[in-house]
Amino acid sequence: MNFNIFLAQALTNSLLTAAIVAGIILVLFIEKKLLKNEDHINRWFVAIVYFFTFVALIASILGIFSIWGYDLAGYIETTLDNLALGLSENLGRIISSTVIIVIAFFVMKFSKIAFKRIGLKEGRAQRRRKTVGKLLSSVTRYTVGIIAIISVLSVWGFNVGPALAGLGIMGLVIGLGAQKFINDLIAGFFIIFEQHYDVEDVVEAQGFKGVVTDIGLKTTKIRNWKGDVKILANGDMTNITNYSRNLSVAIVEFGVAYKENIGKVLELLTENLPKFKALNPVIIEEPVVSGVIALNSSSVDIRVIAKTLNEQHYAVERSLRKFIKDLLDENGIEIPFPQVVVHQPKA
Repeated sequence: MNFNIFLAQALTNSLLTAAIVAGIILVLFIEKKLLKNEDHINRWFVAIVYFFTFVALIASILGIFSIWGYDLAGYIETTLDNLALGLSENLGRIISSTVIIVIAFFVMKFSKIAFKRIGLKEGRAQRRRKTVGKLLSSVTRYTVGIIAIISVLSVWGFNVGPALAGLGIMGLVIGLGAQKFINDLIAGFFIIFEQHYDVEDVVEAQGFKGVVTDIGLKTTKIRNWKGDVKILANGDMTNITNYSRNLSVAIVEFGVAYKENIGKVLELLTENLPKFKALNPVIIEEPVVSGVIALNSSSVDIRVIAKTLNEQHYAVERSLRKFIKDLLDENGIEIPFPQVVVHQPKA
């Protein structure tokens, strides 16, 4: 008889539990339907729906505990007593650990802000400071983090001496099998301290040209004009071309017809190119007419050059070509194009 009563009670509890679980699933389904387009719904409505869902979940969990006769209040009371006892016994360690973590966080945050302010201005020297600042920020973050972890372990009674010795042996073993990694680190030191390139320099390496966005001890990140970012190991940064060391030069070559007066063309360019410089502040010196550079089959080729700021010569070349084309058209100077002469044999 007692077994039948127990079985009936278990069956009843199972059915009630299944009903509560079904209710939770229904609530979650309704929530999903109501918040299907959450970005376009009033935020207060979203908050209310989340609140009622949370209340329903808590009530369901408490209901299941109550159905199966679980003494939740006693469990919470025991847990709180154990927690209070643990806090009283380890209060000093908790305070010490908290102080260490807070100091470490403050040092990392302060160093990040301090090093980030390095190189906010423009200029070659500022780029150098910004590069070194990024390196020092990375080294400081890892160093402070390791020291903080070791200090907290010491406070809680862990013997960190054998652990440090083990790390040293492990580091030696890893070092023997990670020569490429060490090579990248050494190459990173040489790149930074020999100033091969700095952050915001335009470089070309491994056939990839772009702006250096970040330099670490192991890798260098380069972003090209399309926004693609290439991450190269410092050990692979060989045969580098740095386009940011000196001024850039815009070079425009064009041809005029043989029938034109070349002296007049050169004089016309010399007189009008200063106007082009006034329209383009990135030009450092007035454009210079180099003169005739080639006598082609259908044209006399002339070259014009202009010194610009770093990597500004592409836009200057485009503008200069248009300027020269308009200037020659205004003065009736012909720019030849390929022509084919066909001779018709007489019958």
